[in-house]
Amino acid sequence: MDALNTYFNSYTIVGVFLVIGILLPLVAWGIGALVQPHEPNEEKEKTYESGLDPFHEATVKFHVRYYHIAILFVIFDVETIFLYPWAVAYDKLGLFALIEMLIFVTLLLIGLLYAWKKKVLKWM
Repeated sequence: MDALNTYFNSYTIVGVFLVIGILLPLVAWGIGALVQPHEPNEEKEKTYESGLDPFHEATVKFHVRYYHIAILFVIFDVETIFLYPWAVAYDKLGLFALIEMLIFVTLLLIGLLYAWKKKVLKWM
């Protein structure tokens, strides 16, 4: 019975944090909607460009290749975030963690080779 009680207490804490995590932004959003002044006018709806009147269109079209490069950068940047703690704690983790990390890096290399084959990495 004691193990079952501990089990439910653990999930109760998770549930409380989940409810707080959902309610806190909703309450803040609701309070903001109630207390904010709402007086729309043409001056407030203008695009702000360092205090100057805008003289170009706000939307600029970029080639889709820039987005591919940005996504690949984010993927490999996140990879380093995962590799650093593993490298620091490698002595404690053992062979199993080495195999896990090799699988992880292999999957990333497969993704890189796929992007290379599809010529996503070609700049122009």
